[in-house]
Amino acid sequence: MSEEQMTPDADASADADARSDAAAAARKAGTLIEALPWLKRFHGETIVVKFGGNAMVSPELQRAFAEDMVYLRYAGIRPVVVHGGGPQISSMLDRLGIASEFRGGYRVTTPETMDVVRMVLSGQVNRELVSLINEHGPLAAGLSGEDAGLFRGRRRGAIVDGVEVDLGLVGDVVQVDPEAVLAQLDAGRIPVVSSIAPDLDQPGQSLNVNADSAAASLAVALGAAKLVILTDVAGLYRDWPNRDSLVSEIDVPELEALLPSLESGMIPKMTACLEAVAGGVPKAAIIDGRVPHSILLEIFTRQGIGTEVVPAAVGAGNGAMTDAAGVTS
Repeated sequence: MSEEQMTPDADASADADARSDAAAAARKAGTLIEALPWLKRFHGETIVVKFGGNAMVSPELQRAFAEDMVYLRYAGIRPVVVHGGGPQISSMLDRLGIASEFRGGYRVTTPETMDVVRMVLSGQVNRELVSLINEHGPLAAGLSGEDAGLFRGRRRGAIVDGVEVDLGLVGDVVQVDPEAVLAQLDAGRIPVVSSIAPDLDQPGQSLNVNADSAAASLAVALGAAKLVILTDVAGLYRDWPNRDSLVSEIDVPELEALLPSLESGMIPKMTACLEAVAGGVPKAAIIDGRVPHSILLEIFTRQGIGTEVVPAAVGAGNGAMTDAAGVTS
């Protein structure tokens, strides 16, 4: 139909479509502009992200996470990824007919189990994540906590019913040498680090370390601007399972008081946030890794997503805090 043949109804429909397209474009522009203060705030800064939970076993969420890391890199941010691999380790142990045992929320790690942990974390999970990121260009480099003395650990036990139990080759990161990670960052790469640490007290032996705690230790050593931990919940709840009790921001003293009452699965994650902020990282957050691109929502939007941990007496909420750079978060 030529312009001369268009009916009034067709004209009105075309105008409505044009207005709709313009409104959609304006919304997209608004989203981009909302990110501007955060692009300025975090440009050139290091952000450590702990990758875990359902995002590790969903191909769609894995790809979305890889895209987020690439986006951060091209936005001028220096992302560092630390990962565990609990579901994949359990799956491989089942395939090999090796029993899995947990005590106090930790996997009891025998020498046989530790061989599987190393194989899965460094040979499977790390490789797959590096490959997904590198679909967007030669950007990611895989590392193990064993490489170049990156992590050093010390064995730990767990308290179960008031009694300390032996967890085998399970430990905490007690030393970090970030030079291997810094070298990759300075080369413009995205380091992807598996959570294994050589045993400080037993040379030649490696330990299975908690990835949340490892990420916090690395964030402190790197002087990161932020630590972000992916979880399978929307954030921290003061009164779980009451979903109205979701906390958007909490300071260190409040969290320290709340910590003993939390669900066991949340304690390591919130402890990692405490360790990071106490060590000088300005902010740490736990976010819902089941939400595609949740990393971008947390970093580049005013309200964020999940729960943010900040030093004492900094602010009163995600929408009312101004940091040293003058950016309201």
